[in-house]
Order: sequence, then structure tokens, then C-alpha cells
Amino acid sequence: MENSSRHHKLRLIPSVDKLLSEPLFVLLQKKYSDEMLKRTIRIALDNLRKEVLAGSASEEDFTTESLAHRTEAVLNARIGRRLTTVINATGVVVHTNLGRSPLSQRVAERIVQAAVSYSNLEYNLDLGRRGERNSHLRQIMLELTGAESVLAVNNNAAAVLLALDALAKGREVIVSRGELIEIGGSFRIPDVMARSGAILREVGTTNRTHPRDYEDAINENTALILKVHTSNYRIVGFTKEVELDEMVAIGRDHGIPSMIDLGSGCLMDLSPYGLTDEPTVQQILASGVDVVSFSGDKLLGGPQAGILAGRFEYIEKMRTNPLARALRMDKLTLAALEATLEEYVTAAGPAEGIPTLAMIAKSPEALHQAAEALARSLAETLGQEAVISIESGVGRVGGGALPLGDLPGPRVAIHPRDISAARLEKELRSGKPPVIALVKEDSVLLDPRTLLHDQHFLIPDLVHEALKRARH
Repeated sequence: MENSSRHHKLRLIPSVDKLLSEPLFVLLQKKYSDEMLKRTIRIALDNLRKEVLAGSASEEDFTTESLAHRTEAVLNARIGRRLTTVINATGVVVHTNLGRSPLSQRVAERIVQAAVSYSNLEYNLDLGRRGERNSHLRQIMLELTGAESVLAVNNNAAAVLLALDALAKGREVIVSRGELIEIGGSFRIPDVMARSGAILREVGTTNRTHPRDYEDAINENTALILKVHTSNYRIVGFTKEVELDEMVAIGRDHGIPSMIDLGSGCLMDLSPYGLTDEPTVQQILASGVDVVSFSGDKLLGGPQAGILAGRFEYIEKMRTNPLARALRMDKLTLAALEATLEEYVTAAGPAEGIPTLAMIAKSPEALHQAAEALARSLAETLGQEAVISIESGVGRVGGGALPLGDLPGPRVAIHPRDISAARLEKELRSGKPPVIALVKEDSVLLDPRTLLHDQHFLIPDLVHEALKRARH
């Protein structure tokens, strides 16, 4: 009897051609190519066939509606959109896992303009001949940093790799042992150095390095003295590090160039906002260091990029190095970086025009007003589904910057009545768009500091839908 039922159900499975004539599948043909749709239908039908043989298929699985839904599910699993917008309610401003710095609408428009048309990417309009793509950034970067020359590549790790290859390949680079850091994704400074062909010469100890350690390590094969700014951690207690100006002086005395990998890199003084541990690029260059490298998508507030600034002779060696072409930025990143840098010279200033810096600079009054408005809206929408309150919290700059720099402010707490906070947080991540929040004990926390544009208007309905999904 069971075998007979299976044979009957197997005969109910329609052919690909029959399904393609059905109205629901005709709609799918308008969205997908014939080849992709036919291949996907076959996979969907094969999956149904396996369910029949396993005895898990029901009569409803053979309807056209069910087969269309099954086909779309397979399509989404195979070619559906993966990179999607999320709402960052964590309070971490430069969230590495959520795309780091968001860009302003004006910057986004510049990207679109560069994308949909031809541009003078490598064309000199004045001379009517081939130009150089970094020329678009050079002047404004020189104005902002005070450097002799600048060069931009696709990220800061690439910038360090290029500098080491151009200035120290086959020769020694002196680095304090306490600065041999690991950045995200198990990416370590010694590994970058090895890939460049430079030879690592460690000096000092993890917690203490003295000027004499650098001086004793210098020999005829020394090419560079490198300092790595420990952006994402601090060693405290019994410590000693050689200050940058001391390291620069040692290099000058021995005719050896100095470089600092600043990591995050900031062009605006953040001390008015209580953040005093991150030197600006301008301050670093004022020390006399020969080369500084820093990121574009962290505290600078722009797209992913690695920027090298410093003395002309060393930047020129990097610009003419074959790796520079392999590591160069594309036109969309260049357009975004140029537009971001322009915000630093506007009347409003970067704290208004650059979202990352605007979030860091947001006043306590503005944060409390935003928290109260969000709490009221949540309470009205959710009613008896959850208890809403406001509590004090601490945000972070993130992005491997300012590990000791707190961003205190209010957080809206959602305490669901009949499900766990962990379950609500999980359902929020499956919303459209997903909301990335925090869980503390029995509450889900939303930090208004990192909500962009009108996202606070979306959150009440997204929480309501998440609660409904959690109960079913």
C-alpha cells in the first residue's frame, strides 16, 4: 500500500515544460533567464522526488503554488541577494562586521555619478592626454595633512605591504616587539612583512622598549624603523615605549627612514568629544616621521582605502613600485574618498557631513531625545507585548580604534513578556531589514547613537513582526 502511494505521488510530479506554461511560472520567466529557471525547476522537482521516496511529501506539495514557492526558495538560496542593508543598533560606530563607516548621501551620489558614466579617471583634461588617477586626491590630501606627497591604495594593509616592498625589500625593518599586532581575521604584521620580502628585526620586550633597543639593532642592512600604533588595544602597568619623535630622531641620526602604521587614522581632533588617545594624522606628520599609513573607512569616515602620506622621495618610490598598480583603488572608491575629504573643508565641517564623525560627536541631549522618542514609539506599537525602558550604556568607536575610548549614552531596553530576549534578538536579525542589537540579561538593547536617517521609524514595526514570528 505504501509503495503504491509513493508511485502515485511520483506520477503527480509535473514536467518542467508543463510548469513553464503555468501563470506563476510565466511570471518567474520574466525575472530569470530560461536556462537558470529550468535548471532550478529540475532541482526543485528532484527535491520533491526525494521527499516522496522518503515518505515525507504531502498532497499540498504538488500544487502549482507550492512548486512555484519551492522553485523561488531554491533560486533565492542559489542566487539570492547576500549583501544587504542592516540597522546597526549596537552603539559601535565603526562596526567592522557591519561595513565600517557608512557614507553620506552626497558621497553616495558621487559614487553613482562615477559608476554610470565615463570620467577623467586617468585623463588630464588640461593637457588632453593620459593622466594619473591619484592626482584627483593629491591636492586636497596635501592641504589636509601637510604632507609633501600622498598616495592612496585599496586598504591600509596594502599600504603597509607596498611601503615595505618599496623601502625595505630584502633588508631589515626594526619594530618593537610590543607592536607586532594582529588585526582582524588573524592578519598579523609579521606576516605582512614576510610577504613584502622585508626582514623583521624585533627589539625590546612585549611591555617595555627603550631607545637603546632601536640603536643597538641598527646595522648596515637596516632599511626602515617602523612603529605600529596599537589602535585596538593598550598595554597598561609596567610599560615603556619609545615615543614617535624619539624614534624619528634615532632614524635621522643614522640616516634611516621612519614610518608609522597609524591603523585607523583621523583627520579631526576628537578630544572635544572626550576621546584623547587617537592622534591625528597632522600631529603624527608634525613629529617629522617620513611616512604614515592609515585607513580611509575608519575614523576618516570614508570608503575602504589605505593612504600613505609623507616625504616626497619615499612616496615616489611607492608610486613607481609595480605593486602600486595591483593595489590601486577603482574609480568608485576614488570618487567616494574624494567626496569624503571635501567634507573636511566645508563650512559645516566633518562632524556634520560625515556620518561616522557625526555619530561620535552627537550631544548627550540629542541622544536622550532620540532614545525617548524611540521608547515612546515602541511602547505605543507593542503595548502589552513588552516592557520598554531607558537605561545608561556605553558605546564604542570600533574599527580597531580607541580601545579605552567610551561613548556613554542612553539605550532603549525591550523586555519581552512571553519569549526570551535571545529569541527576540535572533528574530530581529531575520527581519527585512535585519536589526542588529545587543542582549543584556532579559532585555534587548537598542543604542540610538548608530541609527541612521529615519531608521528609528522602522524599528517599532520590525520589533512587532519579530515578536510575532517568535510566537509561531
